[in-house]
Amino acid sequence: MKQYSRQILYKNIGESGQRKIMDATVLIVGSGALGSVSSEMLARAGVKKIILIDRDYVEASNLQRQTLFTRKHAAEKTPKVVGAKERLLEIRPDLELDTYINHCDAPLLEALAAEADIILDGTDNFDTRLLINDVAYKLNKPWVYAACVEASYSSCGFMPGVTPCYRCLVPVLPATTLTCDTAGIIAPAVQMAVSEQVTTAIRILTGQFEAPHYMRIGDIWESEHRRFGIDQMKEDSCPSCGDNRTYPALDAPADQTMKLCGRDTVQVMDDRISKEAVDKVISKLGVKVNKTPYFSEFYYEDTRLVCFNNGRILIHDTDEMSRVRTLIDRLFG
Repeated sequence: MKQYSRQILYKNIGESGQRKIMDATVLIVGSGALGSVSSEMLARAGVKKIILIDRDYVEASNLQRQTLFTRKHAAEKTPKVVGAKERLLEIRPDLELDTYINHCDAPLLEALAAEADIILDGTDNFDTRLLINDVAYKLNKPWVYAACVEASYSSCGFMPGVTPCYRCLVPVLPATTLTCDTAGIIAPAVQMAVSEQVTTAIRILTGQFEAPHYMRIGDIWESEHRRFGIDQMKEDSCPSCGDNRTYPALDAPADQTMKLCGRDTVQVMDDRISKEAVDKVISKLGVKVNKTPYFSEFYYEDTRLVCFNNGRILIHDTDEMSRVRTLIDRLFG
């Protein structure tokens, strides 16, 4: 407990609160800007176990704000959860860690969330947040949303049976089509979003998530910080937390081919693709390949392909879906 002495001295945590934190398992969906910062904060706070899921690898442009990663991770294109695990265990060798280099779909998320005491949002897209919301409300698990772009941030905690859900709040959420890849971001906006998010998570874990409950938003550049109450926003007809729940995000078809948010990159998952199939294609083409323990990277028709060992492929330098499908048919037809 000596490691957490300053946290224990804080009147709203104390020794009893610290013990609750040290019993907690946290699922973090996404290990980019939000997830890398929140996982480090929670590891240092003393949580027992962290479960990380992320589909991407570290790039040089991440280093400005994704605080767990180094130039070495970017140069080696280390999967984010692998780099995160390496750094987190340097901070907390006793930390229990499970990592998944995967696309976050409904079956995987539901299985991982069943073990967790709380879920933290580290994503960058609306659809995955709706999926987190439906899994959380189906399994009766609290979760905490966070988002940031440019200099703005937002965060809110959701607890089944206590607060309305994320879907209820969608009409009043800040509307933007901006992403970090198109509009940029400054690191303080990430830190603000995660500071709000992790504070809410600690309040939930220590049993201090009392009403009234708020959505917090702000612009760190303009020093504007606001909050609005959410307790009266519950919709009785909401399919996620209302009277007749259907959890529609869990039944939505999993996109096998999708554009990654704000990037000239398309993710492909196809039954024809496997590690063995990729190795066969590479051998047939006779192309130069960068092989890592996690994926094979090569160029085909001036397009960069990163093929993960589980058969998932990231196709860079394009967002044209027709071109992507044609390319996959040519390679794996």
